[in-house]
Formats: sequence, C-alpha cells, structure tokens
Amino acid sequence: MLNSVWRRIVIKVGSALISPDAKGCSTRYLLAIARFINECRQQGVEVVLVSSGSVAAGRNAIAFTHQPLPINVKQAMAAVGQTEMMAAWSHLFDFRCAQILLTHDDLSNRRRYLNIDNTLRTLLANQVLPIVNENDSVATAELKVGDNDNLAAMVAILVDADALIICSDIDGLYTANPRTNAEARFIPRVEQINADIYAMAGGSHHAIGTGGMLTKIQAADKATRQGVDTLIINGQQTTSFDALLRGEAAGTLFVRQQDRLSAKKHWMLHSLKSQGSITLDSGAVQALLHKGASILAKGITAVEGQFDKADAIWLCDSAGKQLAKGICQYSATELQLIKGLHSQQIATTLGFCPSEVVVHRDDIALLA
Repeated sequence: MLNSVWRRIVIKVGSALISPDAKGCSTRYLLAIARFINECRQQGVEVVLVSSGSVAAGRNAIAFTHQPLPINVKQAMAAVGQTEMMAAWSHLFDFRCAQILLTHDDLSNRRRYLNIDNTLRTLLANQVLPIVNENDSVATAELKVGDNDNLAAMVAILVDADALIICSDIDGLYTANPRTNAEARFIPRVEQINADIYAMAGGSHHAIGTGGMLTKIQAADKATRQGVDTLIINGQQTTSFDALLRGEAAGTLFVRQQDRLSAKKHWMLHSLKSQGSITLDSGAVQALLHKGASILAKGITAVEGQFDKADAIWLCDSAGKQLAKGICQYSATELQLIKGLHSQQIATTLGFCPSEVVVHRDDIALLA
C-alpha cells in the first residue's frame, strides 16, 4: 500500500497534464491520476488536489494568438477555463469535489489563512475532495503566488500534509536536462536541498506551463523544511502511480528535514506569542491531555486578555497551570459571550458560527 506514514497528501497536477496540446482539457493523463486519488482515499488517505489548467482550458474561448499573453487575456481565459477544468475533474470521480481559488494575499492574511484552513478541514472531514487553484481570473502580479508548484507547497504546509506529490511530465530530478543532455543522470533521492540541487534546475519547456524544475525544487525546499516529504513523479506514466500504491519508490523523493508534528509544536510554543488565556473545566482538561480533543466553548470557564481570532492563547486548568498553547478561532470578546455554551448555541448567541470548536486539536501544542 501507499507509504504507511502518509495519512494526508497533497497532489499537484500541472497544465502539461491537464492540457497536453495546450488546446483545452484532456483526460489523456487525468484518468490515471483520478484512479490514484480514488485508491488513496480507499486506503484511508486524505487527499487535497492542486490543479493548474484554467488558462489552458479556456484558451480556445478567447481569440488571441500573440505571445506573451496580456494579463487581461489570461484572466479571461482563466475565467472560462476554470469551470471546464472543474467539470473535467468532477466527471472522473463518483464523490463530491469542491473548488478553492486562492491568491498569495489570501495565504499571507492571518484571518483568511485560518478560514481557508477551516474550510479545507471541513471538506476533508466530510469526504469531499478539495481542488485548489490560483485565482488567475482576478490575480495580478503583486497578488500571485506565481506558479502552482509553490502554491501546492504552501497548501501542504497549511493542511499539515505528510507528503506533497508533484506530478510532472518528467521522471524526476536529473543532473541536467535529459531532453538536451544524453549524459544526464536520474537522482532518485535527495536528502537535503542545497545550491548543487538548485543548479540542476531548468525552465519550463511546455507551451502553457508557468513552472519548470526550478519551481518544483523551490516547492520541495519549502515543504521539506516544514516536515513534508516531497515527490516529483512522471504523471504521464501510470507505472508511477502503480508503484506508489504498492509502497515502492517512484520519481525523486526529497526527504523531510524534520518531524512534521514536532516542527509545528516547536513553532507554536516558541515562535507564537500568547495574547491571552482560557481556563478549562476538569472534563475539558482530561479530554485535552488524554484524548487529544479540540476545545469546545462548553468546557471554558474563564477568559483572560484581549486577543483576536487566529491569535495564540494559553490553555489552563482551574488552578491557572498552563497546559498547552493553541490558536483560537474566536476573539476574547466573542468567547466571553459563548463560554460554557454548547456549540449549537453559538450561532444564536453571536449571530454567526465560523467554527464549532474554539481551538482545533491540530492547532494545539501540549507543554508536556
């Protein structure tokens, strides 16, 4: 089966696989990728799909032949092509898919980042496949991530993925471009990304691709530094997916540089400054320490400090002992109103309910 330690993965599919001839969507390579995603889900592995292809899918709808494409033409093509790309994916699955369109600004804004995280968690919890793409129909140069390789790395970090699988039209990393250099050697495993690894990268050769090996190495660098194994595989070859499903090597593996959970725990405990605290009743304390549970409003007895949604806070017992640090889904003002209430009462009290939990278990770092 798939690597047994991978319970959540992000799969990135590039434009060269979505639209091989740069003239709209094609299922030539997508069928094998869809089968792989389905098999992963059957094995209990959660999947987030990052898919390029909106500009390619809408290329025939906008009459423009000059290169490079102006930003307004790209945006118009993306607006048309995004629905066609989503339709192509949806037709390949017998379960629900969801569209998530992002810009760099969405990921850098603390509130939006948390909202995206909540949405993705909810979709995965309900067995819906999130399909993420950059919002090319509105994104301008200063708001763009720039390529979906790096976007996929950011999403993998956001959702605490165990692995990022980048599907390309090449077998993986080579010492040189294998299309132009017959002496190029394949590299199956990279323990650490350094200047020598970056020196092996080239640009994109595909007519509609925005990324090449350089952006894939950049993505791997981002992801592995945050404890996410990263693979570059040939998405045109069904044997790549068959090997992964058997738990065998495929493509180039970039090894995670640190444990995912300990890295996040270290970041939360030592990098995030606490803005306040909440006191938990005995039941909530037991659930926190022994069951790895999220914190509900019902279990909160007191709120201290002035903090906003997405701020870090201390989770304390009735004696004031700090047990853990977590990222709060509500402001201090909101918590004062809903503490002690059942989750079903939050919407009635506040007029809205962005989350049924106050601190999600994935956003908690225990002190002991």
